[in-house]
Amino acid sequence: MTVSSLLKKTAFALAAMLALGVQAQQQGVSKDEIVIGTIQDLSGPLAGFGKQARSGMQLAVAELNEQGGINGRKLKLLVEDDGYDPKKSVLAAQKLVNQDKIFIMAGHIGTAQNLAAMPVQFEKNVVNFFPITAAREMYEPLDRLKYSFAATYFDQMRITLPSLIKEKGVKKVCTMYQDDDFGLEVFRGAEAGLKAMNMEFTEKTTYKRGATDFSSQISKLQASGCDMVVLGTIIRETIGAIGTARKLGFNPIFVGSSAAYTDLIHKIGGKAMDGFYATMTVQNPYLDEASQPIRFWANKYKTMFNEDPTVFSVYGYIIINSFAAAAAKSGKNLTTDTFIKAMDSMVLEPDMFGGAKATFSATKRLGSDASRLSQLQDGKWKVVSGYVSASSVK
Repeated sequence: MTVSSLLKKTAFALAAMLALGVQAQQQGVSKDEIVIGTIQDLSGPLAGFGKQARSGMQLAVAELNEQGGINGRKLKLLVEDDGYDPKKSVLAAQKLVNQDKIFIMAGHIGTAQNLAAMPVQFEKNVVNFFPITAAREMYEPLDRLKYSFAATYFDQMRITLPSLIKEKGVKKVCTMYQDDDFGLEVFRGAEAGLKAMNMEFTEKTTYKRGATDFSSQISKLQASGCDMVVLGTIIRETIGAIGTARKLGFNPIFVGSSAAYTDLIHKIGGKAMDGFYATMTVQNPYLDEASQPIRFWANKYKTMFNEDPTVFSVYGYIIINSFAAAAAKSGKNLTTDTFIKAMDSMVLEPDMFGGAKATFSATKRLGSDASRLSQLQDGKWKVVSGYVSASSVK
């Protein structure tokens, strides 16, 4: 063997070793597995949402693994419960990132919860992928490790209120919102929408996260004579607020964000919830949906989990499949850097669930800023407006 050929073989072997070394250093990616982490509320006030999102993720993972995984690697989903408590979110993130060595955090639910967990992730170069919250902080300020998929609560309310106020001839608008980052986003968006119409809130009231009695807040709004109430609420607070109002004979137009767009509102709240408006980005997958693909998917979900799917099931399912698309595009050498490079040129076309087209770039980390309005009619969500992009409304 000549010296020249020996040097070439040595160089080739060294390059191969370095490549393997780089791969070995990539947390959460092995020769045959990709580890995904998610933090859900499985025991707190949003447990209904958290369990549904987890199930949607599990269905997507099962389907992808049945198809051979991503570039020869199977997906492993690890789920932690934070009970919708930001302090527990930090502990859950520390376990997933430092102990379980996840590659990516996907679909973590809750605004305050994500804000608490992200520093733990970012310290270890772990991407925060498509959190289940529509807060602006999920993509602002710009960070290479942030990707968000849902039109913000701020823009949802800013866009929706003016047209609904005009349509219904509303004169006095009030608000009740959760006293935290989530509630403030809904409040500020609604405030901006009113300002565009030279209006302001007639009355404002808040409640602490986890509250169950809203009689004082609703009485305050009733006394002010509101004919529309903007709710910065989620599940039981939406039901509690509207239910209390009905009992008091107070029947304004109630409108909330996508955080309250769930079948649980009418399943738990009953007939009293009819008439409630909520913004949304994908439709609830009813088992008798007219769309055959959604009907097929919904029945498959029910067979697997013995319960009807919901919009949060869809969120979980979409999040995992969106991750899979970008991971596949990243190629065999899946690293945080190759994943980010793939995501920064991703285009996600509208799917069977009716979501808007989503695009990403190095400077655009929110997939879509479009939302539309639905209303509860006879116990079912009915779409009552088309998509409106926030960027089209100044």
